[in-house]
Amino acid sequence: MKNFLFWTIAVIITVAAAMYQRTTGPTYPLRTDVTVDATEYSLALKRSQTNTHPCMIKLEVPEEVSGTLYFRRFRTAEEWTPVEMKHDGEKLAGELPSQPAAGKLEYYIVLRGTSGAEATVMKEKPVVIRFKGNVPAVIMIPHILIMFFAMLLSNLAGITAAAGMPSQKKHGRLALWLLLAGGMILGPLVQKYAFGELWTGVPFGWDLTDNKTLIAVIAWVVAVVMNRKQNKPAYTIAAAIILLLVYSIPHSLFGSELDYATGAVTQG
Repeated sequence: MKNFLFWTIAVIITVAAAMYQRTTGPTYPLRTDVTVDATEYSLALKRSQTNTHPCMIKLEVPEEVSGTLYFRRFRTAEEWTPVEMKHDGEKLAGELPSQPAAGKLEYYIVLRGTSGAEATVMKEKPVVIRFKGNVPAVIMIPHILIMFFAMLLSNLAGITAAAGMPSQKKHGRLALWLLLAGGMILGPLVQKYAFGELWTGVPFGWDLTDNKTLIAVIAWVVAVVMNRKQNKPAYTIAAAIILLLVYSIPHSLFGSELDYATGAVTQG
């Protein structure tokens, strides 16, 4: 009964952390509302795109609503480029040109209703979208799954350690092995395909995703080593909390970014 309860709590914590990360991360669509002709519409604006093809920005608005998409390269003083949006079935669509890996564009939208009145979408704080290289599914899917289960086993280890159960040692070792596989092997491969570099954390850069993974791995190495000969649950609890905290930091925050002036890709 206890094991079932501990597993249930661990699953709830892990799913909650994953949902929090998904709704706050800079790679997921930005959700906002706009009112056109007294009718409110909910929009999902893309912030990440594979650079193998242009990015289509699509809005679920009726055919009587027209719009213009304005964009420019991020962190430049370029003039805004207008793109007239067209209806594609049930959606109003405009195209953003593909960029090199780690390249970013910023954009906003102006919508017009039948009355001719205009409504702006994110003009004061334009949406930033980052382009990335294509990551093969054979790498991305195992990376996501292994990192999820690493987090699950870490939470389970922390819970069983707090309950004084010796099984925390086994769960901790499994969490570490999964974290190493997902974060230190598959993670760099994802980074390589997406942005051209295997590792952009310390000592080579300040990419937050790489650095938070490194912190979590160090914490779990310490916990496993300290628990080798005898139970020291405090280290397991600390490692579990650290991984939970770093896991909750939005993915790709302060990540790779192309400097259009120099052509260099920077982090942090």
